[in-house]
Amino acid sequence: MLKQRIITALVLLAILVPVIAHPDSRWFAAVSLVFIAAACWEFARLNGLRPVAALLTGGVGMALGAILWVGGALQVPLGNVWLGASCFWVLFSAWLLYKGAASWLALPQALRLVGGVVALMVAWLAVSRAHAMGINYLFSVLFLVWAADVGAYFAGRTLGGRFIRRKLAPSVSPGKTWEGAIGGFLTVVLVASVWQWGELQYGWGAAGLYTRLHAQGLLFYVVALLFLVTMSVVGDLVESLLKRSVGAKDSSQLLPGHGGVLDRVDALLPVLPMAMMLGTL
Repeated sequence: MLKQRIITALVLLAILVPVIAHPDSRWFAAVSLVFIAAACWEFARLNGLRPVAALLTGGVGMALGAILWVGGALQVPLGNVWLGASCFWVLFSAWLLYKGAASWLALPQALRLVGGVVALMVAWLAVSRAHAMGINYLFSVLFLVWAADVGAYFAGRTLGGRFIRRKLAPSVSPGKTWEGAIGGFLTVVLVASVWQWGELQYGWGAAGLYTRLHAQGLLFYVVALLFLVTMSVVGDLVESLLKRSVGAKDSSQLLPGHGGVLDRVDALLPVLPMAMMLGTL
């Protein structure tokens, strides 16, 4: 399993590093759209569509991306889109996590599919715009999610092993603890501080997310980081709930050793539009 994970990670790096580093953002937008289309396919499978219909859903995702691209969505301000997506994620995730998996399955299948595809397309728009703002900005958003995840893992393993482990959402993801969530937030604060220091010392191009948030004041900075870390956890929990509702361990086996695309981007789905909203105020 470890060998498989390493091989898959190396292949992904070989694909993503050149397009991320390329100064023309269209290359990154094109490659990321392929991954989002694959996530649309996975989402359709998780919601009970047959193989052909699931493939068509992936094709719809690709077509919608192309239409948005040709229509100029990657060049115009999308402040209202980020705000609407952020409000949706807060309200929808609160309702879903409170009601549980049964409430998700009770929704009409068509509504679930439309909502999922729209959320994925908004995430694609957000990550494409983040790259266009500068590689430094894109990576500062990605590292926030990665740092929260890594910090939560190690804090949950160490603190949770020595003290009482307070389950965060036992019915959805039994492995997540409050100790882990707090550790994830503190890790993000540390990463954000180091990131800002690096920008000041070495000039990493366009200002990253943390510098932009800090420019709004210390209180705004802390609250925004806490909000984004919380929503990264929520994104993970929402996907776990969806998979649990249909008895699936992974969204697919598209990425050997890592599961599916959705398994890798679940925490990013709510964070990306929110980071664009907060980082462009």
